[in-house]
Amino acid sequence: MITDIDRVKVLSEALPYIQKFAGRVMVIKYGGAAMKDPSLSQTVMRDIVLLASMGVRPVVVHGGGPEINIWLEKLGIEPQFLNGLRVTDAATMDVVEMVLVGRVNKKIVELINLEGGSAVGLCGKDGNIIKARSQGREEIGFVGEVSAINTQLLEALINGGHIPVISSVASDETGQAYNINADTVAGEIAAAMGAEKLLLLTDIAGILRDYRDPSTLIRSLSLSEARELMQQGIVSGGMIPKVQCCVRSLAQGVKAAHILDGRVPHSILLEVFTDSGIGTMIY
Repeated sequence: MITDIDRVKVLSEALPYIQKFAGRVMVIKYGGAAMKDPSLSQTVMRDIVLLASMGVRPVVVHGGGPEINIWLEKLGIEPQFLNGLRVTDAATMDVVEMVLVGRVNKKIVELINLEGGSAVGLCGKDGNIIKARSQGREEIGFVGEVSAINTQLLEALINGGHIPVISSVASDETGQAYNINADTVAGEIAAAMGAEKLLLLTDIAGILRDYRDPSTLIRSLSLSEARELMQQGIVSGGMIPKVQCCVRSLAQGVKAAHILDGRVPHSILLEVFTDSGIGTMIY
């Protein structure tokens, strides 16, 4: 039984963290189990609103893989992946844009607003936030990469007390739409905004030395150690773009990047407001 004294003590102990992070930008990539489980979704949205109420300036970037797959299957299009990236032909690109920008984005905005926040839904095309370019690989189709980030609109929204919610669809100089990995987008936005933290919600405990054994969780590692794990093949599959975006964001000035288990309730708060944290921190 938690008493009123316990609650007040917890709040008091959080004061140093609140003071440290007030006014700082934190970019949160929302996806995985935290997106699929309604109770976890509500917890994440409440935690994001709590961060904003404490003076943190959250920016949310999201994917929407499971819902994209549902709609592809409804339309008779088989989902395909290569090294953790969705193979995106013209028909798949239409579905990706429709689902991410039209359905998933507005659902997240609604959930944040229901918790008392003020969320604004965007995609990379809005205000030219993200400029895309082709990866130049025919085998993956319209899967792009970030060529530039314009933070002007995001800064205006944050300064106005809003929480930007960004889907990872953007266009190139000709107007061609591209599907960009949401982890990559989160990392580039974090770098462009000089974020204090980049937080990636995933479906595993963090970076594991043995992906079959959660007890091999690596709690923290340096930039060079992260690169070494990729070279050794310990980081593989869908974890590759996550670690790559962490490495890139850190190299561009982000203070710390965290790969968190989104299946754990309040994983964001556990990372931000406790000494021990949760998941893997790359510094």
